[in-house]
This record gives sequence, C-alpha cells and structure tokens, in this order.
Amino acid sequence: MGTTELGPSDLRHVESMSHTPSGAGKINKLNAVILGESLASEENDLVMPSPGFSQSALISSQEQYEKMYKKSVEDPAGFWSVIASEFYWEEKWNPNEVCKENIDVTNGRVNIEWFKGAKTNICYNAVDRNISAGNGDKVAIYWEGNEPGQDGQLTFAQLLDRVCQLANYLKQVGVNKGDAVIIYLPMLMELPIAMLACARIGAVHSVVFAGFSAESLAQRIIDCKPKIVITCNAVRRGPKVIFLKDIVDSALTESAKNNVSVDICLTYENPSAMKREETKWQDGRDVWWQDVVPNFPTKCDIEWVDAEDPLFLLYTSGSTGKPKGVLHTTGGYMIYTATTFKYAFDYKPSDIYWCTADCGWITGHSYVTYGPLVNGASVLVFEGAPNYPDAGRCWDIVDKYKVTIFYTAPTLVRSLMREGDEFVKRYSRKSLRVLGSVGEPINPSAWRWFFNVVGDSRCPISDTWWQTETGGFMILPIPGAWPQKPGSATFPFFGVQPAIVDEKGKEIEGECSGYLCIKKSWPGAFRTLYGDHERYETTYFKPFAGYYFTGDGCSRDKDGYYWLTGRVDDVINVSGHRIGTAEVESALVSHPQCAEAAVVGVEHEVKGQGIYAFVTLVEGVPYSEELRKSLILTVRNQIGAFAAPDKIHWAPGLPKTRSGKIMRRILRKIASRQLNELGDTSTLADPGVVDQLIALADC
Repeated sequence: MGTTELGPSDLRHVESMSHTPSGAGKINKLNAVILGESLASEENDLVMPSPGFSQSALISSQEQYEKMYKKSVEDPAGFWSVIASEFYWEEKWNPNEVCKENIDVTNGRVNIEWFKGAKTNICYNAVDRNISAGNGDKVAIYWEGNEPGQDGQLTFAQLLDRVCQLANYLKQVGVNKGDAVIIYLPMLMELPIAMLACARIGAVHSVVFAGFSAESLAQRIIDCKPKIVITCNAVRRGPKVIFLKDIVDSALTESAKNNVSVDICLTYENPSAMKREETKWQDGRDVWWQDVVPNFPTKCDIEWVDAEDPLFLLYTSGSTGKPKGVLHTTGGYMIYTATTFKYAFDYKPSDIYWCTADCGWITGHSYVTYGPLVNGASVLVFEGAPNYPDAGRCWDIVDKYKVTIFYTAPTLVRSLMREGDEFVKRYSRKSLRVLGSVGEPINPSAWRWFFNVVGDSRCPISDTWWQTETGGFMILPIPGAWPQKPGSATFPFFGVQPAIVDEKGKEIEGECSGYLCIKKSWPGAFRTLYGDHERYETTYFKPFAGYYFTGDGCSRDKDGYYWLTGRVDDVINVSGHRIGTAEVESALVSHPQCAEAAVVGVEHEVKGQGIYAFVTLVEGVPYSEELRKSLILTVRNQIGAFAAPDKIHWAPGLPKTRSGKIMRRILRKIASRQLNELGDTSTLADPGVVDQLIALADC
C-alpha cells in the first residue's frame, strides 16, 4: 500500500484550531433533531442524543467522554491498567512496563507490546469467568439457521462443556500451544466454539471465510502449516448448497503439492445441507466431529499464555496478490475488543446483540465472538442470508429474539433499502435500541434510512471506523455522548490519537483533508504480518515515518468531526482533481431512484483517469437515458462538474462477498474491459452478478 500524491488543492490548510474532541462543543445545533422526537431529513445535519438515552448511557455526556479521552492519551498505561484489572489474570503485569513501542522506522525495528509478562487466557475470560460470576445459565449464543424455524441456543455453562470437549480432542491429536489450526466453517455455533477451544489451549486459530476458493484456502494452509483443518461437509446459504468439504479436499491436495500436508480434517456433519453418506471421504485423514468430540470430557485445563502470545492469524488481501497474515496477540486484544464493544454499543447485561458479520472476517472475531462474550453478552449467530426467504428476514429475526443491538454493513443497509420500507415495517423492531455500521463509510442517505425506518428515529447509530489490523474500533460516535452527523465516523475511541497528514507527512491541524494516520499504539493493534515483518513495516510504517498509516483518506470538518473518504487507492485523479470514490458514490445514492453505487477509476486519454459508476436502481425503476443524465447532474450539483461520471453502467446487483464487501477489483476489470483478468469470483455471494454486469457493459 504505497502512498499516492495529493495535490495542494486537496489539503485545505486553515487557521489552526484544536482538533481534540472538545472542539465539538461549539457546533451549530440549529439544524438538529433529537433522538426519538422526529425523523432526520436532508436538512438535519445533526442528530442529538435524547436526555432519556443519555441519562442511562455508560458515557452520558461530552464532558464525561472528554475527561476519559484526555486521561487515555495523557496516561495510556494508567488508563488501560485500570480497565485491564477488571479481567482475570493468572499473573499481573509490571506496572512500569505496561506498554513498550516503537512505531518509527527511523528508530529501528517496529515493535508494539502491551502487558508483556502478564499471563491470561481469553477463553477463560469469555466463558469460565462469566460462569464464576453466576451467569452459567444465561444464554451465551442464540443460533438461527438458514431456514426459518431452525434454531438453537447454548448457555455459558453449555458453551464451556462444548469448548472443553473440542479442546481435549485437539490436545489428544497433538495440537499444542503455538500450533496453527485452520477453521473453515460456516456460521454454525461450532465456529465460535472452535475459536474458543483453540484459545483455551494456546493454539493459534486462523479462520478462513467459508466462501473462499480452494486456491485461496490452500494459500493459507501453505503459509501457516496447520496441524488440523476443521470444516463441515456442506452448508445452505439461502436456496444454494455449498459443498465445503469438496473445497477443503481440493485445497489439501494443492497444499500437499507444495510440501505442506495436513494429517487430520475434522468434519462437522451438517445434515440440513448434505447427508453423511454423500460426503466424499479419505480414510485415515477425515474424521467426523460428531463421532469423536462428544466423547471427550467436559473439563479442560486452561493454558495460561503471555499477553503477547499469538491468539489468531487472519489473512487479508494484499496488493501483491499474496494474502497478508495479520497477527493479533492475546492480552491487549482482549482488553481492547471488550472495552470498545462495551462503550460503542452502550452494552447492558440485558441486551441481545446481533452482528451480521461472518467469523471469517475481523468483525466476526472481535464483535461476534471475543468482545461480546468477554462482556458476558448474549450473542446471535446467523447461518443464513439476510434476504432469504425474503427481504424481511433480518427484522423477523430481530422480533423473534428481541434483539436490542443490531450491527451490520452499509452494503446490507443499502440492499434492504432498495427493497422498500414495507419489508421493515411489517415487523415491530420495538426491542432495538442501538444500531451499528461497519465495513465502509455509510453515505448520509443510507444512514438516514437506517435511522428513520429501521430504528424509528429513536436508535443512535454507532458508525464505526476500524480495520483488520486495528483489532477494534478506532473512530466512532459513542451513543449518548455526542451529537451525530449522518455519515461521519465522529471522534476517536479512548487511547486513539488520529492525525491527518499531507503528502510529505506533515500533520495538518483543524479543518482539512489528507491521509489518516495514528500517532501512538493502542492495545488492540496487530503486532506483525506472519512471517513477513519487513512487509509489515513497509506497508504500514514506512509511508509516513513515526505514524501507523491506515491507507485511508480522511477529512476533518470545522467541528472536529472525522469523515472517512475511502481507501487512498480508491482516489481517482481526474485532470489533476483528486476525487474520493466514496464521495461520488454518496452523491449518486442521494438520488431518489438510486439504491446503490460503486465507483472506480478507468484510464482516460484526456483526463488521465475517468469516473466509471456502477449504479443499482430502486426496485421497479427502469433504465433510461433521462435517468442516466439525472444521476450525472446530481453529482455535478453536489460535488462539481469535475466529478461527473464519464460512464453510468447499469447494475442489477454488485459483486459482493457474503459479508457485504464490494469486490472493486472485479469492477475495475469490467470497467476497463479486462474480462480475461477477473480472477477468483468464488467468494462472491452471487457470482452470477458478474455475467449480468458484462452483458450490460454497452447498454
């Protein structure tokens, strides 16, 4: 992720003003609505917390937030030590060595350590500790299957039994502390169980999203050389059956050709998707979960690990094509995910929490499994698709389980918005009290629909900015504390010190745009890229010496609010104007007949780069030249003529992963007509979308 040049016109230096959160005390509240009192319209640039919500909130005022934030950046060791003391530690840390860091490459090797020398175990803190507190009979996991009516649940006591049985099996087959375990499972309860079982014995899990191709899975197996692969025979996603075991078989064949062989493939039988006797089998390697794991004892000793011992590897896409193995360690990650979860969602013990993310992504690690369970929360795990059997499925589930906190991706919000309000309004949703957004900047029109329609204008939206690498939330609006601006990530979390820098790495004060960096480490930060520390330093710390470079562009407004503008490599240079793709997408989606948009850059013989927009219309709206012109005019009016799309490509749907991430790599190839270079499309929720887009290329 190299830096790209920003022109002087893009860096709006203004008179220096404090960009600490306290700067927001002077914001203009004339165009404000109060939570629960009225709908947010395009004229309302502020949504104020209601007195009722704030009074019961964990952080109930700007002043309380500012006081805690000030403490967290002035005395991070003291701040995080107080929070860490709320968790169980077998051995405590040295109070004089809470944090050791060097993030400046000019001063030597980049190194981040928090609570090193202390001993703990995240599985103990997520499960045993809650039972010791008297919550053994509280539901830890609610499970909703692909088909309505398929469901299950586990209390914390039952969860512990299941975790211990699997942990004992893993130990018996030779999995030891520090060994890698690949988990290739769908969203069954067995997925978080497997993660916790690995953590209990000090093994390092690497969850691979059960939608990745055999080639992608093989790459990860070859890189981390696991002792065992855990999978299931098949899964239903909506009406479609995916044969996961076949994918694993192909991946293991491929990895063996590269001299990495795996002796055991533990396979969970998922009878709703595939019968056992129809599953291809390799005797001596393949083992049925149900035949062995339930036979093991329900007690398993804890492996106490150092706070800096590895917890998991999670592979992310790299610009070179080789996946990057992001390595997170135990102690700091545990504290950070638990604390961010608690405050970002104003968590109460009575809450029922649902995050729609898959555990194959960082959101599923931090905010399906570890963060919520360490807080003793009841978590909903959903196997199916959010639009199956119809677009009301999410709200049916919300009513069924009385979900109070709903955390999802802007892509899903826009997708459901496209289906119309009727699917939402046929359900009560009265249990909801906090909404959340993750994965990309949420455009203001989608934010307002989420707020007005889904949340009945009474639920604050925790619009979170963070990354696989950060482990947990970095910039977000804490419900109850701050007035919200639709589409803004708002202010930094405790201990996070953002900086916006220009192309030379000079920090810009006040209202500005530039590159988003972080000045100091935080407990949840990743520690390295597995087996490639040099790439870790080159990608994240060399672009701007002395900072962690996020790779994102960012603006800060006159009130100090942060606005993420998308990846720096998602900036299009049109005739010297640098235009964030997110900005153009937001303008397009503000058009009443546009449900969703994705913008990429293409080569242009005059302007250098042109703007190519894929546009999905509201259901029932026909394609027309008049509408095409109207969409372009909307962008011209909102941003300027220089940002007007050169091409509007009608899109019945966009290529997305199951978690809702738009695969812009594929869109770039379609836009530039490089159709023989589309690459792996197996991770898409609907691979057929690609053919539809190609067919509409010249319409």
